[in-house]
Amino acid sequence: SLGAFAGLFGLSFGVAQLLMGVGLDLYGLRRTVLAAFPLAIAGAALSALAPGYAWLMAGQLLIGMGCSPAFLACTLFIARHFAADRFAFLSGVALGVGGVGLLFTGTPLAWLVQHGGWRTGYAVRAGLSALSWLLIYLRVHEPPLPTLPTAAQETWGQALRGFAELLLLPHTWGILVLGMSGYAAFLSLRGLWLAPLLMDRFHLTLVDSGNVALALSLIALFAPGLSGRLDPGTAKRRFWIANASLLMAALFVALALLRQQVGASVALILLMGLLSGYGVLQYADVRTSYPPALTGRALSAFTMAMFLGVALMQWFTGIVATWAQQRGADPHTAVMLAIAGWLALASVAFRVLPESPLLAQNK
Repeated sequence: SLGAFAGLFGLSFGVAQLLMGVGLDLYGLRRTVLAAFPLAIAGAALSALAPGYAWLMAGQLLIGMGCSPAFLACTLFIARHFAADRFAFLSGVALGVGGVGLLFTGTPLAWLVQHGGWRTGYAVRAGLSALSWLLIYLRVHEPPLPTLPTAAQETWGQALRGFAELLLLPHTWGILVLGMSGYAAFLSLRGLWLAPLLMDRFHLTLVDSGNVALALSLIALFAPGLSGRLDPGTAKRRFWIANASLLMAALFVALALLRQQVGASVALILLMGLLSGYGVLQYADVRTSYPPALTGRALSAFTMAMFLGVALMQWFTGIVATWAQQRGADPHTAVMLAIAGWLALASVAFRVLPESPLLAQNK
């Protein structure tokens, strides 16, 4: 039940990417975000008042839909209004700034829930989300773009067919498979399994677990920008991405096996946070794998795959944990090994499946 609840955010976020991607092209970044984000505010308020599990799921669904255009709008803004060689770095900065929200879900949220209950946590998030919407309305303005009038003439049917065309390109599948894995692994650990792992395996308190989550979030705040700075360029980027995924898989294996060493386990978790920044290189890979006319939809499809992967991994690891528990095995060990296997298979698929002809031309 916990896995399904956590996964519903990623599922609704990912599925809504399809509509939000079209909306961003047709109506602009600012208007699409302002129209969608009130759903997240309503979802948080509904969750705070929810009388049962079904209402919590409905609130989670609304939150995912409302948040769905947020990061895509940032990446499209950067792609449209900044030079291509700054894309990886600025996308990393955007990811890092977005990670500020994760800081609040570490120690501060753990303290709030411990003293005021989980409903108070949702109520506070509803208020902060409303403040965020107001700041976007007052402060965010999109510079004019010469191609917007042409894009605005496109119908929804044509735009949706454009997404379907992406799936006919052979190199799209390797990108999407790995896209469904890296961020999903990090968010499954950070958002679903971190507190249960630390509390059940090492008997830490909720606030202690929140402190680890806070430290992990602080590292994740700067990791994307650092990875963007270290971007090796088109010729070596895919090699770096595939190897980073394998290294992350190895770290999950190590975390699965360290059942008694709390210090080593926390160090591994923090190292995972640092390595998680390689996801920004995947965005740069997407941008260079498609012609400019398809960039917006390709980024949207990648973001959709990323959060569908979050939903699937959180749901799947919930099943794995239940299966292990029923057989008297340690559920956390089973979950970490399952995530490691997922990452390793995705890395192999990324290497084996075709790469974009555009990348071959630029090497």
